[in-house]
Amino acid sequence: MRGALWLVAGTVGLGLVLLLPAPALTVRFATDRPAAGALPWLSVSQGRIVDSGGRTVILRGFNDDALLQTGTAPLPPPLSAADASLMESQGFDVVRIPVSWSLLEPTPGHFSQGYLRQVEAMVDLCARHGLYSVIDLHTQDFGVAFGGSGAPAWLTLPLVPDWHFPGIPAPWQRHLSPAVNANLAFFWLYPNWQRLYWQAWRQLASVFAANSAVAGYDLYNEPHPLPVPPGLFSTRILFPFYAAGIRQISAVDPNHLFIVEGDLFGDLPTRVVPLRAPNLVYSTHLYQGSLIGPSYAGQVSPLRAELKQGLSGASQLPAAYWTGELGIDHNQGDAVAWAVAEIALSDQYLTGWAWWQWYDSTGWGVRQGRAKVDSAWLSVLSQPYVQAAPGTLAAMRYDPAGHLLSAEIRGASPGAVAQVAWPQDLGRPRVSGGCARLRAASPGRVQITLLAPSCKLTVAPLQG
Repeated sequence: MRGALWLVAGTVGLGLVLLLPAPALTVRFATDRPAAGALPWLSVSQGRIVDSGGRTVILRGFNDDALLQTGTAPLPPPLSAADASLMESQGFDVVRIPVSWSLLEPTPGHFSQGYLRQVEAMVDLCARHGLYSVIDLHTQDFGVAFGGSGAPAWLTLPLVPDWHFPGIPAPWQRHLSPAVNANLAFFWLYPNWQRLYWQAWRQLASVFAANSAVAGYDLYNEPHPLPVPPGLFSTRILFPFYAAGIRQISAVDPNHLFIVEGDLFGDLPTRVVPLRAPNLVYSTHLYQGSLIGPSYAGQVSPLRAELKQGLSGASQLPAAYWTGELGIDHNQGDAVAWAVAEIALSDQYLTGWAWWQWYDSTGWGVRQGRAKVDSAWLSVLSQPYVQAAPGTLAAMRYDPAGHLLSAEIRGASPGAVAQVAWPQDLGRPRVSGGCARLRAASPGRVQITLLAPSCKLTVAPLQG
């Protein structure tokens, strides 16, 4: 009987959602930025992430869930200064930091200042090593009460059974749980829980409003539509939800990128609703051939189609594009080939990404358990690329065999400076092309002065 009552309530809620007119998806606000700190402020301009000098910025790095509570499991080891230094020296420039609503708001209306200081400390550590932070209020399987992450245990519906089905892998036990899906449905169909979610986001954002080392906020991780049909979910719930959240957060922090994700429903396209707001970024998670079958066997076309689907969504909003998660269990026999193919596509389409992930106790991490960093795997991911380009970055390609990065930059002012990621284990770089010269080099970074408005340049290891 109780289950039937929840079903009736959900059906009524769904009916109301379908009958009500969709809110206007336009959010207006002006930035109010103080002087930049360790890193330049980032914005979105003409579909690109740019720094305060107008240079196109490509963010590549890692997810690190040192601050993420998952069920009752202990937190992973913290990101160390040595970890951040290694990321910097290998040419990365961003860390996506999944944080926990459950730890942020352990009891209703009480926000943990101690936890906020932990998030600040991780952001500051990354900034000291030239790494931007993307803050992600992470949700998976609704919340910690069901062994997932996200909502605090006090925010759950009563009386709905958390059934586990025999013979099914542990993650799918959570994904299919009636309790998980009932709580998610209640969250999406009833605005009172959404109000609590944005209230938690405002607490986070108010701490970082003046911090330029934070690139932006990933507003909701991997939303999925059940029990609402995917198309209706996107048009009537998901993108209006984002618009409402951006209005709420921008009232306390109008200064950062707002990152929105499409719905997670197998590998089907999201129905994107135009959402006009300053500094908007559209993000997808790329797991075709990795988590999403069939397994990779050298066929690049499905990987390309998945990336282009994300780029198409970004153009429809309109927004810049960034891949918030990209990864594979590198114990798989095809892992190296898959990673090389994905990074080559990101070069071709001039996109950034955050690898899933830095630390993981299984084969998904660069660092597994308390063991040392897997240097061989890190070297697969550590490829040179253009981090910041004045004018227009028109093309980029990396040849792993010769360690040769080629790039074309157009419309730059002579004397403008481009920045290239250059992993330290490649040794000293040389710049050639006649229109560029090496300006400075530091661990993981090369500064290049452009001598002409249009320039085709190469960067390669210095011979001899």
